[in-house]
Order: sequence, then structure tokens, then C-alpha cells
Amino acid sequence: MSVVLVTGGAGYIGSHVCKTLASSGHRPVACDDLSSGREDHVRWGPLEQGDITDADWLAGVFARHLPDAIMHLAAYADVGSSVSDPSPCYAANVAGTLAVIEAARHNGNCPIVFSSTCAVYGNAPALPVTEASPTAPVSPYGTTKLIGEQALRHYDAAYGLPSVVLRYFNAAGAAPGGEIGERHATTSLAIPKAIRAALGLGPVFKLFGTDYATADGTAMRDYVHVVDIADAHLRALAHLQAGGGSLTLNLGSGSGTTVRELLKVVESVTGRPVPVEPHPRRSGDPAALYANIDRAAGALDWAPANSDLGNIVASAAAWIEKSPG
Repeated sequence: MSVVLVTGGAGYIGSHVCKTLASSGHRPVACDDLSSGREDHVRWGPLEQGDITDADWLAGVFARHLPDAIMHLAAYADVGSSVSDPSPCYAANVAGTLAVIEAARHNGNCPIVFSSTCAVYGNAPALPVTEASPTAPVSPYGTTKLIGEQALRHYDAAYGLPSVVLRYFNAAGAAPGGEIGERHATTSLAIPKAIRAALGLGPVFKLFGTDYATADGTAMRDYVHVVDIADAHLRALAHLQAGGGSLTLNLGSGSGTTVRELLKVVESVTGRPVPVEPHPRRSGDPAALYANIDRAAGALDWAPANSDLGNIVASAAAWIEKSPG
């Protein structure tokens, strides 16, 4: 059994990662300040509540648990807010990530699986996006995640610290058992917002941008089930523990869906119309992004087995109806 520190382990993706780790015989330790995570989602191992930028606190966590690996998911992840107020994004995603990397280096080069993002690509010049595509983020969020990736590459070259960087596209859905899902009060994700609008549990769905160069004028994204993302973390851990070298991998479904196409699926699943309010484009939002996932398939024997859009929306809707608050 491996002990794995999961920063952000009380969060949406982090809690699914902890669940997957535990189901495979590992012991996840959720490290979270609970600023956006849910304490009731920490069910598969202990919770260490604290701030990852606090080096002394991190040192104590390492001393208490003697981890075999780290999965670093703690982050400030609101793209829009990162543009209007970048300070907390840089604090969490640059200072926080560097503190975690330093702790890993000083504890036997503890291997790291790093939660990155498709936002590092910005407005991709060609689709689908591969790991070799240019990185040119258009938001502070994407920029700070790219800085974290670069730091890991430098630490590997200088100190031999191994890592797997996972560039998520749009995480969505909920655990099929209904135990955990996206926190509604703080979500910035399109799928839960659309479902809540359809069910009358939230405000009208704000459609940001109707004049993009896509088939229907709305932004195109690649939605990948959170269960598939958690599975990729487990496979990345196995890769590192088997002595595999550092990797950078896209995690997506491999296809793009426009916002209007997404709303049609939500309406089909819920049986209700989604009330929509058009708005201008948001700063920092690229027109279209979807992934080439061949490298993850080859390196980790991974596939987005649960990422059919209907399945994603159905699991998210079941969670929201069970836990509407």
C-alpha cells in the first residue's frame, strides 16, 4: 500500500482521485484548506487541513505520513476571476506549487502527479491539440499552471525529481455511486450550471460569446469524465512507481462540443429547456480546444471510457438532484 498526499483532496477532482486511490489499495491523505473543498468529501483517508504555501505545515504533514507520492491538485482555478484579480491565482498556483515541489525534493524526491490544464495552450493554432502544440496561455490561470509545469521540468533536470503532468481539458460528471460531485455554490463549470438552470435550481445559464468561429458561434470544449481523470492519476502513479520517467499528457475525450450542443444534451437528459442569457465573450476564453489523447493512451494505457457526453451529463444531473444545495 502506498501513502499518497493529495493536495486539494477535499475538492471536486481531488475527492474523486482519493476515492480511486483507496479503491485500489492506496492510502490517500487529503491536504486542503477547505476554502473551496468539502470536508464531507474526505471519506477515504485522513484530512490534513492547512495552507500549502506554509512550508512548516507541509514539513509536518510529510513527517506524520511519510508519503510515497504526491498528487498536487490544490489550485486557484477560476479563469475569469484570475483575469480580474490575478493575485490569489499566483499565490496558490505559483507559490503553493513551488512549496509542494520543494517539500517533495527535500523528502527523497517524492514523485509528483501534477494537475495542469488545457489553458496552457491558449488559442491553439491547430486542432486537435497535442502535447507538442505551442503553449501560449491567454489567462493568468493558464500562465500560472504553465509555470508549475516548467518548475517540475527544471527540478527533474537538476535534482532528478520525477513527475507526470496531466493537462486536463474540461472535467465534468460525478461519481456513479452518487457519493461525491461538483460543489454547486462555487462552481464555474458549464455542465452543472446548465443542469441547475434547467432544473430551476440556479440562475439562468449565461452564454458567454455567440460570435466565435465555430459551427454555431459558441465556444467549443472537450469534456472528460472526472472518473476518467481520477483513473489517469492512478495510472500515472503506477508509471512513476515502476521507475518511469517524467511525462506531460493531455486528458480529454478527444472530441469537441460547442456550448449550444452541450445545452441540447442537458435538455435531452433533464427533459427540460435550459434558460439562456447571451453575454459577450469573456477575456481569457479561447474559441475552441479539444485534445489529441494518443500519448496518454500509449504511455498509461488510458482511455476516456466514461466520457460519452450523455453519460457525463446524466451522472452530473443525478448528483445535483440528490444534493441540490
